Parts: sequence; structure tokens; C-alpha cells
Amino acid sequence: MKLFKSLLIAPATLGLLAPMSVSASEVNLNDISNYSDVDSIEFANSFGNDNTESNPLLAGGEGLFDSVDSASDDFESHDGGFSETTTAAFTSNFYIGSTDDDDATADDVVMATYDFQIDLNTSFTGEDSFDVSIDAGNSAVEGVAEFDGNGSGDGLIVDGIAYTFPLTEKTTVKVGDGTDASDLFTTACAYGGPSDTLSSCGNVNAGVGNAGAFVGAAYDFGSGFTLAVGYDGPNNSVMTAEGLDAYGANLNYAADSWGSSITYGIVETDIGGMNDVTETEDTFIALNAYYTPDGSLPSISVGYETGEIGGADPDTNETESFFIGLTWAEVGPGSAGVALGHSTTVEKEAAEYMYEAYYEYPVNDSMTITPLVFRQEVSDDAFEDTTGAMLKTTFSF
Repeated sequence: MKLFKSLLIAPATLGLLAPMSVSASEVNLNDISNYSDVDSIEFANSFGNDNTESNPLLAGGEGLFDSVDSASDDFESHDGGFSETTTAAFTSNFYIGSTDDDDATADDVVMATYDFQIDLNTSFTGEDSFDVSIDAGNSAVEGVAEFDGNGSGDGLIVDGIAYTFPLTEKTTVKVGDGTDASDLFTTACAYGGPSDTLSSCGNVNAGVGNAGAFVGAAYDFGSGFTLAVGYDGPNNSVMTAEGLDAYGANLNYAADSWGSSITYGIVETDIGGMNDVTETEDTFIALNAYYTPDGSLPSISVGYETGEIGGADPDTNETESFFIGLTWAEVGPGSAGVALGHSTTVEKEAAEYMYEAYYEYPVNDSMTITPLVFRQEVSDDAFEDTTGAMLKTTFSF
């Protein structure tokens, strides 16, 4: 297995010329106040201001050297300048939802939360990409946590940082921190529903990721075939026996109206006690496919995953996940979808299916509203199934 791991990450480590060590940290907004005496700070270039004469905010690749202004033959310093290749995208989601599981202590409670994300991107060569994601939000609460809301808190936190570059004409390499091992994987699925359980399209665990130190690579064979591999491990123990690592590989094929993929993942886990570090491996394999017919018929996506839990009892060491979803690309001014599936169901246990239906309506180019309803089954007779409804409003700017 160690040989397999080495072969799995070999393409990713080629071209990794220098070690990279970064860690997520909280953005200190108080320090920004030190710049309050600046009369004018202008965002330029990617915000469409081509005529600014002041040094704009944020620095890109050109800040590393001086260049010659072609019009005046004068040297022009870019220190502190906002590179023409640097862009910033902002997204905020407002959630309001309620769940009903006949629990007398928390029945019909309405939750209203938000999240906010900044994505900064720049390129130094025109073919590479340096990316930073900064998040905030209070959406890790019952009723809305299922729908990918950020719950890190009200302070801005660096959620991920990565650098992507071409190694050859057909090979792309990516390194970073806070990025899943499956970041370069392609799951063959046309469904884009809002819930975490069903948006994975049945590829629940094979698309591995510890969101730690990351390296991955993707190779384009042409004719629709791509292969990707990835590694993710703890920052303080990268690729060592002491760390719990995750590895994966993904093969995808995409045609004009259909596609399929197979994903294999290995996740190291600790089954020892407090004073006993005993490592084992969980392995997963996922199969996915989609078909998008012409006309008004919906696209159909299916997924199936099986897993083996290392160290578990032989009678309960296998898991299954299943998914099927339909998507209508045009329903009036918006789009709609319905799906069902279950996630990581241990053998000999009843599957707890989840069902959802949603409608996504673009109010304008920067605002989208998504009403949805869902039902989550509970196999334990002592608890009731959960029914919920939510309205998600997304602002992009």
C-alpha cells in the first residue's frame, strides 16, 4: 500500500521546486484602521478603473520589479500596485429556514443566518493562478448547516490558499493549504442541488480531503479523458507515519451529452485510545454518471459508492452511499431539481434517505433566490424523520 501511495502522488510532486508551508490565520481587520489617514484608496484594473493615478490597493506579480513605461521611457514602479491580473469576487448568502422533527424542545424553530466569502485570484504568467479564499459566517446551526453555510464565526478567516500551475502542456499541478485532496477531481454529475448530502452525487467519501497541506495533479489525455490524483495531510506531519493522511485518484470521461467517472480514496484513521496510536485505513470507491438529453427533458445523474472501514468488525465494516437526481435547466425564468439518496450507510443498518426539491431563480445578474424543501429519514424508531424548508438568497459581486 505504501508503494501505491508513492505512485499515486508522484505526478503531483514533479515540478514542486520549493517547499511551501502556509497555515490559515484570522485576518486582523483592526490593522486596516492604521490606514485611515489615507485621503483616497482606489481599487483599479480588475474593477474597471484604468485612469487612476494613485497607488491602488493589493499587490500582484508586477510589484516584484520595476518596468519601463513604453509611452514615456521612464521607469515605473509597481510596488504596492494592484496587478492587472488580480481579481476579487465577493459572495454572501442569507439563509432562513425551519425544521420539524416533532421534538418538543425544538419544534418549528426558525433560523436566520448569513455567510460571506472573498475569493482573491492573481496570475503571474497568464497560465498559473494564485488563489486565496477568506470566509465568515454563522450558518453552522440546525436547519441551515446542511446547505453548505459557513460557520467559522463573524471574523474573517483564511479558509484556503493555493497555487496552480502547468507542469507540461497536458499536466496541471496544484499545491496549497486548507484544500481537499480531491480538489482537482471531476465527478460526473449534472445535479447542482443545495444540500451537502445530495450535492456530492453519491461520491461522499471517495472524494477524500482533510483540508490540510495539499498537493495534486491532473492530466488531460484528450478526447474527453482526464486523470487526477491528490494528497492531503496534517500540517505538522506531512507524509509521515505519525500523520493521518488521505490519498485519492479520479478518472473522468466527458462527452457532449453524457459523462462517467470513477474515484478511489484512502483515508488513514486512528482507532487507538488516548495512549495508543493505532492507524488503519478506510478505502472507498465511487462510480458516477450523467446524461443530458436534448429538448425539455431533465438531465439525470446517478452515483454509487462502497467503502470498507479498517479496524471495524467484519460484519459491519462495509458502507454504501447512493444518489439519483434530476435537473431541469429551464423552468420559467429559472431552473429546478429533485434528488434522493443516502450517505455512508453501514451494512445491516437501514438506509436513512434524504429527499429534496429546489427552484433556483436569478432575480438579476448579481442576486439569486433558492427556495427548497427536504426530508431526512431517521432509522431509529425513537426519533422522528425531519422535514424542513429554507430560502437561500445569494448575492455575487
